[in-house]
Amino acid sequence: MTVSFGERMFFLGSILISMSSGQGQECTTIIENKEYSCSGRNLNHIPNSLPFTVTSLDFSFNFLSSLHKCVFPVFFNLQVLDLTRCHIVHIENDTFYNVKNLTTLILTGNPITYFGPGCLNSLHNLQRLILVDVGLSSLQIQINNLTKLQELRVGTNNIQSMSLPPFMSSFKDFRVLDLHANNISVIKTEDTVVLRKIGKNVTLILSRNPILYIEPGAFKDIYLKEFHIQSAFVSLNAQKEGLEALTGLNVDKLFIGNYRMQWRVNVSNTSYLDGLCSFNFNEIYFIQKEWSENKLHLFRCMINATKITLKRSYIKSMEHIQFHRLKELYLGLTSLSVVPFISQIPSLEKLVVKNNMPLTFYGISDLPLLQFVDLSGNFLILKDCCSQFFRRTPNIRYMNLSQNSEIGMTNKPFSELDLLEVLDVHRTKLVLVFHFGFLHGLKNLKYLDVSYTSVTFTRQIIFQKLNNLTVLKMAGNSFHGDALSYILQNLTNLEVLDISHCGIEEISRKSFIGTPKIQHLYLSQNKLMVLDFLAQPELKPLTSVYVNKNSITSISLHVRQNLPTNLSEFDLTSNPIDCSCSQTDFIWWIIQNQNILKQPENIFCKTLSPSSDFRATDFDIDSCVHKKRLKIVLSVFFITVVVLLSFLVYRFQFYLQYCCILLRGYRSPGQQECSYDAFVIFSSYDEVWVMNELMENLENGVPPIQLCLHMRDFQAGKSIASNIIDEGIMGSRKIIVVVSQHFIDSAWCRFEFELAQSRFMMERNANIIIIILEDVEERKTKKVLGLHKHLKKNTYLKWSRDPLSNMRFWIRLRKAILDC
Repeated sequence: MTVSFGERMFFLGSILISMSSGQGQECTTIIENKEYSCSGRNLNHIPNSLPFTVTSLDFSFNFLSSLHKCVFPVFFNLQVLDLTRCHIVHIENDTFYNVKNLTTLILTGNPITYFGPGCLNSLHNLQRLILVDVGLSSLQIQINNLTKLQELRVGTNNIQSMSLPPFMSSFKDFRVLDLHANNISVIKTEDTVVLRKIGKNVTLILSRNPILYIEPGAFKDIYLKEFHIQSAFVSLNAQKEGLEALTGLNVDKLFIGNYRMQWRVNVSNTSYLDGLCSFNFNEIYFIQKEWSENKLHLFRCMINATKITLKRSYIKSMEHIQFHRLKELYLGLTSLSVVPFISQIPSLEKLVVKNNMPLTFYGISDLPLLQFVDLSGNFLILKDCCSQFFRRTPNIRYMNLSQNSEIGMTNKPFSELDLLEVLDVHRTKLVLVFHFGFLHGLKNLKYLDVSYTSVTFTRQIIFQKLNNLTVLKMAGNSFHGDALSYILQNLTNLEVLDISHCGIEEISRKSFIGTPKIQHLYLSQNKLMVLDFLAQPELKPLTSVYVNKNSITSISLHVRQNLPTNLSEFDLTSNPIDCSCSQTDFIWWIIQNQNILKQPENIFCKTLSPSSDFRATDFDIDSCVHKKRLKIVLSVFFITVVVLLSFLVYRFQFYLQYCCILLRGYRSPGQQECSYDAFVIFSSYDEVWVMNELMENLENGVPPIQLCLHMRDFQAGKSIASNIIDEGIMGSRKIIVVVSQHFIDSAWCRFEFELAQSRFMMERNANIIIIILEDVEERKTKKVLGLHKHLKKNTYLKWSRDPLSNMRFWIRLRKAILDC
């Protein structure tokens, strides 16, 4: 077997993953002790670490070239086993004895050359057997013991006959026979004998077969739940003759035509579907890729259908057909220029004509049973909508006119549509002549979507008597003045309100007085700065609030304390959150309430980070506490300076000395000649590593790097602080900081690190190289001023005893030191 380069890389990656994962980590738990996935792990055996209680195992994309009785551990609870593309070639007898209670077995994509005669005999409870693309050439397989089998899927093989084994006539629960993409070209009466005996609820899939001939009467007296014959004939003539040969067949759902990705075909014989008149079907699902300059007669053999779904077609008009039982008509993308005249179908209950080229609509009438109308996406332009377009259709409950061009409405446009429950006109320009009563009479309306309809809502647009309205969407429009304070007052059953992207700057506290049941509030993409209205008692039922993409900098304590108790999702993302020390209580609230905040990692601080990449949850509140304490200390210092001067001088003499040395050191940093390549800041407890490892590898390397070590290079008789600045920090191009637990605990180390930061902060040059000698808890790094933030914002080197990692470490360190 030849393996491609891509497959070799995949297998190598799988091996590395398996090696790194360790024993017992070969499979992923989906549901503890029940469902496991070992897919794509490059395994050649079933892991013994799996519990015996497992009920579902996905072992696809592994290596099990041969299946024998001992290949599976005892899994008596296992019901679903997926062995897709495991390179299985050989299956011996009683292979599945230890998993005898399987209900689903998937063997898709295995190049099986040998099925043991009794390999499936122990699977008495098997209900689904999937043998897609396994090289089968016949349905005469040994499954006589699978009496509970419900589905047999054998698509994409080389099967040439749909004849089932005689013993399957006793499979009374059998429901699905999938033979798609095989090599069946001839169907004779003898091939359907067993299918005729099985029952009335079978789904038969013959799509993508090269059917050339069907013997007349081969399907006589057969009752199918579903019959799939998309792209199942070698030619249109073969299709016409084949359909005519289906005389006596009864089908509930018929799937015919082509697939979406196929090319369209020009036909001269416009009656190629006349064979549909030869048998009975209730529902038909059709994708037409045939087109003609002449009129295509698609529907004349569908007069007895109850549902017609035409997903894609090139029809230019729909002929007048007297449908006898049609209840649902779906017309997807077609070449129609006019919405079909369907008033001659009194039984119609559902009409869908959507996503067509610009259509003209003259209306429909006299359809007393019509309840569902979807005319979305047709670029319709309707003047004086809507009652005049729907005459004597009193039972319409669902109307979708969204994504059209323009709809004009005058006074009481729905006067004859009293039972309407759902009205959707989103992204269609609405022209309202009389604002006050454009929804008059819709007392049963439950769902209203007028989003992005170019409407400016005023006080005159009041949703009166819409007491049953539960969902109202008005996003993408605008409000004149304080109109929002009035138009919601009568919506006592409203649960969902969407007023996103409406340019709202402020919401009055009385806006929601009339909405006591509201649960979901969408206010994103507005200009809100405060959320005081959320503290109102009328909004206590709220469970979700979306105020993302507004101008909110903070939320007041009063609002936070009075937020709805049932609130489970609060979206504050994409707001300019103020992360200053004056808002520490609000930032702490964000950190503490991440369980209800939507995507808290996307709540950014705008005050501190112009690049908008500083998360509010990462804000260092402790630094603000230190700043507040410092202010208090300074205030006390200035007030009591005279009385406590001597004490303060003594108390802070170390810091005064630090400031003086620092100022002296920075007077001419550019004129200071660097004597060393790098100054090393480390704890004396880490001296052995510095001398034996760091100094040995750097000073004795090629080229040699001159290090400054305080115990070796500092001048005698000079203060330690002066030596640190003059010889170490100012006399070296780079600073190496060796971070360890001892470093954290050393006051001198912290002092030296602060000096190093001060120099390179003044020079605006990032020349500090951090080496993590040993892992230190994150909270402890905050003890060293600036270290925690430096580690967050800059890369660092980590020492490892692993030889390979060790080599990379010295290469990277040497490069960092030598780079200018």
